[in-house]
Amino acid sequence: MQVCALRVHSICTTILRMKTAQLPPVRVDPAVRAEIENALHEGESLSEFVEAAALQAARRRKAEQEFLARGRASLANAKKTGELYPLRGVLDEMQVRLEDRMSAHRRALQITTDKP
Repeated sequence: MQVCALRVHSICTTILRMKTAQLPPVRVDPAVRAEIENALHEGESLSEFVEAAALQAARRRKAEQEFLARGRASLANAKKTGELYPLRGVLDEMQVRLEDRMSAHRRALQITTDKP
């Protein structure tokens, strides 16, 4: 009886994970397909690669849209409040922060490589 219940659970889980939507077929030059196939990981199918690439591109575009929206909102707020900062000062502050982080990273690498 328990084996039967496990089998039903397995079938239900499989059905829930089934993919029901399709992406449109994409026609590409044979060289493009060959290049993609050469980049596949061991055991990875072309379909899995295309799905992962499409999802990654969609997430990147969403992040870009959100970034632009934040920038536009920030600009609107700056114009509204009149609180603006000179470019040179902002860039100088960013340069200092970058150099601080790079120094910290170099120190961390030295500590790691100095260990016996």
